Amino acid sequence: MAIPFLQDTPPPVDPVAALLQLLEEEEERVVRLWSKRIRAETYELDIPGRNLRAPLRRLVDELVRLLRDRGRDVLVLWPEVVRPHGARRYDQRFEVEDLAREFKALEEVLLYVYARRNGQLEPEVATFIVELVGEAHASAQASFARVLRTEEVRFREAAVMESVLHHVEVGILLAEVDGTVSFATPPVSRLLGVPMRAVVGSRSQSPLTAVLTQVNARQPNGTPFKVADMPFMRAMKERGPVRGVMMVVERPGGGEATLELSATPVWEEGGELAGVLQTFTDRTEAANKTKALMSAHDEVRRLQGRLLQRTRTQALGQLASGAAHALNNFLNVLRLRITLLRRDSKPEHLDALDKTVGQIGELVARLQEFNVQRTEEQLADVQVDATVHEALELARAELEQGEHPIGVELRLGQPCAVRADPGFFRELVVNLLLATKERLGEAGGRVAVESRTEPAGWVRLRVEDSGTLYAEEEMTRMFDPLNREAGAPQLSLLLAVARNQVQRWGGELTVENLPGGDGAAFVVRLPLASSSEEVAAERTAAGRSTTVSPRRFQQTRRVLVVDDDPDNARMMAEVLSEEGYDVMVAHSGDVALKLWEERRYDAALLDAVMPDISGWEVARELRKRSPHALLAIVTGMDVRGQNRANLALVDAVFRKPIDVGALDEFLGQSESPSASGGGGSAGSVPPPSS
Repeated sequence: MAIPFLQDTPPPVDPVAALLQLLEEEEERVVRLWSKRIRAETYELDIPGRNLRAPLRRLVDELVRLLRDRGRDVLVLWPEVVRPHGARRYDQRFEVEDLAREFKALEEVLLYVYARRNGQLEPEVATFIVELVGEAHASAQASFARVLRTEEVRFREAAVMESVLHHVEVGILLAEVDGTVSFATPPVSRLLGVPMRAVVGSRSQSPLTAVLTQVNARQPNGTPFKVADMPFMRAMKERGPVRGVMMVVERPGGGEATLELSATPVWEEGGELAGVLQTFTDRTEAANKTKALMSAHDEVRRLQGRLLQRTRTQALGQLASGAAHALNNFLNVLRLRITLLRRDSKPEHLDALDKTVGQIGELVARLQEFNVQRTEEQLADVQVDATVHEALELARAELEQGEHPIGVELRLGQPCAVRADPGFFRELVVNLLLATKERLGEAGGRVAVESRTEPAGWVRLRVEDSGTLYAEEEMTRMFDPLNREAGAPQLSLLLAVARNQVQRWGGELTVENLPGGDGAAFVVRLPLASSSEEVAAERTAAGRSTTVSPRRFQQTRRVLVVDDDPDNARMMAEVLSEEGYDVMVAHSGDVALKLWEERRYDAALLDAVMPDISGWEVARELRKRSPHALLAIVTGMDVRGQNRANLALVDAVFRKPIDVGALDEFLGQSESPSASGGGGSAGSVPPPSS
């Protein structure tokens, strides 16, 4: 008799056959879902060219083969197949947690695919899958751990460390507590330039002393570097780290190396000192760059100190002085016109206008106070040739810049000295060299610097270039600080300041074209230091003799007006002619000297600043030819600080705008200004008394 409920019970499922059937029919799907789940769980990147599925497919292929051939023995055999997989994952830098996630993902995929394909998941199959994957995971994890602890890994790490120590550019030295150097890496030998055996193994300081002597070890300041200066010796003594000790050694093949040494004590667990680690680091390149930067910094600082030490006062003062000079020329024309108009117009209106001109003149005088407040000069006997060499070194880098550097030829004469401020004179030569470079431009060229002594106690310094010739008008305006031509203001201001400086030293600065059309030259003429004091003494003596024995004049009738500004010269001549004087005009120093030779004059009114020859030079020549003539400088510049030898040449200095009454009083005197005081009248500045 049959039992009804037994007839309804389904037959038991063979999990091995069920899993085998699943993998044979759905292997590709299982592999794909497994790799996808691994990528999500372990944050794997989808790198082009890298096949993540290949190793997983091999594992599944082996599982299928074992299920087909060995049945339930697969629980033992497949974990052994999976064991190397753990070692591979170690090589691929997987973490142990990543390995667990990987087999957890396989378990979930097998259960999911089986249940979805069959519509249900039998307990026997689920249990089999969980057991099989768990055994495989345990086997892979054991392999992972074994590789992690293996001697092979420790050997590899030691090998890597040894390779690093051999190839890194930091040398490491180990010193024991008794001072023995027990270990040193190859870079120590390379950096010091001596064999390793010369450093390692000695218990005395003698071998290390010999090593330091052999490589000529020294401190950065040049003092010898001793064993006691080694950081590991100091670290043992001070019981603390020592950082940043610098040592300079000579390379075996030539050259020097700068090494940075540091030491760190090594302590045992009980607090006892076990030894000291000392490092050697090559800082040669950094040291060379530091030296170059410091040298460049010093060079820039010296240039800045010499070229810009008076930027706030003197540069502003020179600019104000140049502007005042130009403005005073216009004011002078205006005042002279007022003098003429006074005779035909209502005096009260013209008086007011004249008062306004006077106020403008006072304002200009206050502007010129900037120039008086410049840095005081320290006059000394300056060697010309030595100063040229110094200036050339300062300007060399600038001259050699660009695709076409400027070559400099020195044609220096015998050693001689001038009386000047050393810094200002060196700055003058530098400025002339740089002005020449600016003139030659990017095409480059050659520059020749020549010094030569001249008769009558003078020194001539020429800076010649191979550029194009100057036009006559260009030379006339070159020293005008208010030159408005393109590119000219900076150069003109620089040259105006330089000429003013040279004139203060009793000399002159001019520009001229070289014969044959081969270029142009700046020419500086200064009195020799040995003769400058004699010249000053001679002029002072002349001034004293004038005071004791005043010159007597016939009534002054013939006056020579010398001014390169046509309006100033013409108006001055017109005003003096109205006063009854016989006036002749010259627009340059050369013309003035020629006129003086053709006809003797009783007096000369000389503009101080002219493009060819300064008024002071003209006065010097006229004083030689006519010692008793009345000579006066007429200028818009401030003459305070002017060379005393120059001031001794003239009888008075008139500031523009000119007080016509004071000028008439000066010209109408019958004695020298020193005796009568005519030179000290309003609108004029008398030369200094001796």
